[in-house]
Amino acid sequence: MTSAQQVMPLQTTLPAASVRRPRRHFGLQGSDAAWAIAFVVPYVAVFVAFVAYPVVFGLWMGSRPTLYTLLFSDPRYIDTLVNTLLFVCIGVNVKMFLAFVVSGFFMQRRWWVRALLVVFLLPWALPALSVFLSIHYMLVSQWGLLDSLWSAMTGADGPLFLVSRGMAMAANILSYIWKWLPFWTLIFLGARMAIPREIYEAAAIDGATSIQQTVHVTFPLMANVYLVATLLSTLWTFGDFPTVYFVSSGAPARTTDVLATYGFHQAFNFGHPELGAAAMMSALPLVIPVVILLIRRLHRTGVQL
Repeated sequence: MTSAQQVMPLQTTLPAASVRRPRRHFGLQGSDAAWAIAFVVPYVAVFVAFVAYPVVFGLWMGSRPTLYTLLFSDPRYIDTLVNTLLFVCIGVNVKMFLAFVVSGFFMQRRWWVRALLVVFLLPWALPALSVFLSIHYMLVSQWGLLDSLWSAMTGADGPLFLVSRGMAMAANILSYIWKWLPFWTLIFLGARMAIPREIYEAAAIDGATSIQQTVHVTFPLMANVYLVATLLSTLWTFGDFPTVYFVSSGAPARTTDVLATYGFHQAFNFGHPELGAAAMMSALPLVIPVVILLIRRLHRTGVQL
């Protein structure tokens, strides 16, 4: 019997508890620990000062039940809640559908399509303040660009865009879609590029048209990305402030306010910060289910094609 054969039976008879791997020590010591703390402390301080503290303080300010009694007794708040739901539901869903359709157009490999994509992304690249203020001054009655063009072409006064509640709300929604459509188009364009071309070639061999390929190939493969993007956009849109504030400014007579602008006016214009915080917290019953659905979807699928 060789020495190796003598050793092997001994190794197999050793108890499992006695065979342990050497422990690895990942702790930092000395100057490494000092440098790690020096790099982490500023980020922790910024997070506590600008994220954790404002959220906790806002929740504390809007925690009194009497504030919500005042809110629901205000007819303007009920109109604001309806405006918020319309703004979110119409704006998000129309924007996502258009982004999905437009991303298919930009899949073409022509030079002028690529050049058009650069121009198409400009509204998203520009600051929101300049974009929405430009739209506001285009819609202002009597002096606005659209009103002036209407008068020059027809000889009559143009429509009062910001005097009608319906037209002002439509202007807010269209401005929101125009601003954020390029971003989500770019997201869906990247998702489309991840789909293997062989799948389309096989569908074309089977006689599928371009519309049938979109319905039966592209959308099923992108359904997960589409859903997660829609949920994320819904969360962001609930807190959207600059669109309504700069486009219509709540006109006419603050009948187009959303929860973000309503809370801002209550806190800063009317001197009721607690009521403004309560107005924003009243959106939590709508936001929390979206967050839960988003987290469950991310854990289940991992956002993969």
